[in-house]
Amino acid sequence: MTEKTVKLILVVCLLGLFFARPVIAEKADRNKPVYLEADRATVEDVNRKEASRVSIFTGNVILTQGTMRITADKVIMKEDLNGFKHATAIGDLVTFRQKRDGLDEYVEGWSERVEYDSKTDKIELFRQARLKRGSDEVQGDYISYDMGSEFFKVIGSKERGVETGPDKRVRITIQPKKKAE
Repeated sequence: MTEKTVKLILVVCLLGLFFARPVIAEKADRNKPVYLEADRATVEDVNRKEASRVSIFTGNVILTQGTMRITADKVIMKEDLNGFKHATAIGDLVTFRQKRDGLDEYVEGWSERVEYDSKTDKIELFRQARLKRGSDEVQGDYISYDMGSEFFKVIGSKERGVETGPDKRVRITIQPKKKAE
């Protein structure tokens, strides 16, 4: 194994330990309807027996599903024959926010592109990615967040082979936790 690979494995393992908690993203959100608002929208509702539906929303787009909220300049939403949705959100900075199940706390994220997949219950943040949970925060060029297990994976642009942008390395801020009395 190369030194880079060992470092990446170490970072992913540390993040897994750091973010592993028994609480998960708001479970009820997956059963709620998806609402989209935008300045403009186009919908390709092709033969629903054979293909997926593609909708494009542009201008101040707001996607909500329960407590989950994504804001962007543009969202491309694809819905497959089984009703699963895949959204690609693009913007100067796309925002993501979702309440944590059983807690009065949110997970929040920011990046230039966000991809949400309802089938895998996963969100991916690309370019200038930042994710915050409570007072803890991770930054990098790419963040993958499993909304069901709250598992994070963070990669810097240098590791991804994209030597542009300020996020060449992964940055993590872990605040001290108050001890239970």
